Amino acid sequence: MRVQALPAALAATALLAVAGCGGHSSAGDTADGGATPTKAAQQAASGDFGDLKKVCGPGTAKSAPAQGVTADSIDIGVLSDVGFTKNSEFADTAKVFTSWCNAAGGINGRKLVATTRDSRLMEVRQRMLEACKQDFALVGGGSALDALGVQDRLKCLLPDFPAQVSQIQNVGSDLQLNETGGAAYARYIGYYDWLLKQAYPESAGAVGTIAGDAPVTKVLNGETVETLKAAGAKVTYQDLYPAAGVSDWTPYAQSIKSKGVKGLVFNGDFASLSKLEQILTGMDYKLDWIDANNNAYGPAFLQLAGKSLGYQNNFADLSGVYPLEKAADNPATGQLVALFKKYAPSAQMTLPGVRGFAAWLLFAKAASSCGDDLTRTCVYQAAAKESAWTGGGLLAPVDLSTPGAPLTCFNVEKATSKGWVPADFEPDTGAYRCNETAYKFKGNYGKPLTLADVGKSMSDVK
Repeated sequence: MRVQALPAALAATALLAVAGCGGHSSAGDTADGGATPTKAAQQAASGDFGDLKKVCGPGTAKSAPAQGVTADSIDIGVLSDVGFTKNSEFADTAKVFTSWCNAAGGINGRKLVATTRDSRLMEVRQRMLEACKQDFALVGGGSALDALGVQDRLKCLLPDFPAQVSQIQNVGSDLQLNETGGAAYARYIGYYDWLLKQAYPESAGAVGTIAGDAPVTKVLNGETVETLKAAGAKVTYQDLYPAAGVSDWTPYAQSIKSKGVKGLVFNGDFASLSKLEQILTGMDYKLDWIDANNNAYGPAFLQLAGKSLGYQNNFADLSGVYPLEKAADNPATGQLVALFKKYAPSAQMTLPGVRGFAAWLLFAKAASSCGDDLTRTCVYQAAAKESAWTGGGLLAPVDLSTPGAPLTCFNVEKATSKGWVPADFEPDTGAYRCNETAYKFKGNYGKPLTLADVGKSMSDVK
């Protein structure tokens, strides 16, 4: 899925894409991690993950210093639209992390208890108000319409360690440690620079965009067009497709062909993209490249796209998440695969799920450093010191110490008939290409909410 703006929840409305499939969950489900440790957990009996040491472990916590924290446990909320999407990736990830962490001793001996807060697309505020009454923090989740809950979250001073963020009002809002970069900067500038200046320079004069007709995607599409132009593209085609879906993609394909589009950015669901590509391929019209967006990163798009995979060039920017299909080459990703196999063997690992696990690690490392005096102020300030956070090796380095800092690394995947594979984008830092020049948006797309917007400040956080 798109790093911050294409949540899985809107896929069912034919606007945005499902980022992988998993089992079902429901509001109030808990992942208390009571499993007995076996090989996957025993690999890090001290609570080590990747290159992180003692993230989880035993201790002698005795006090109850904050809401949701007792001497024995820590209550965590996991926002999810699972009741709408039937996609349990965040609940699955919570189950895997808490099972592993609790088997290693918890957070200084406190057991993690994760409760899925099922926002069902439109019930974000209701679930946020519930979290405000019970939870110590929100970790490893996300809702498509997350702007509906950010004001209440700030009013109740609830820290957020999200797997994904969506709407501008929430992206990088206060008391949030967001691994996907600041809202003021273009996340895909390095990716589009590569496509337009190195991989397919002849495409720069004829680039098009298609997006779902919804407020979230309209904002994203505006950012996309500005980013493309900043990378040197001439945008010659822009279109929207309706929320109810498209029965026949032929008119869109004909427009793309008639305008001679050579590069296409598709901000929508991958099922619709696969149908469009089948028609384009049937018309014998081949684009230089298609940005399928990272919603498509997974097996489902490959199955739907079929023979088009051998004709069209589909790419996705993972924005610094190590590729799942190369897990054997990266110890942290390999360890995560082993943990999923142990604690959630029927679950489908997804890109948002990996980010969610990294968010859990960030929370756990920060919380462990607080010792017995586990307060919201301590956990937030500890996490905010991370200037090169990698989630133990799951991600390219992210600066969390500078609010709103841009992402500086990217990595590109290509869809093929044999699966997703790293594209030839000339990585210079392991699996990633880093130190790209940041681009700050000039357009007005809104701004994230602050504590000051709700009459609060950091001095109110306990």
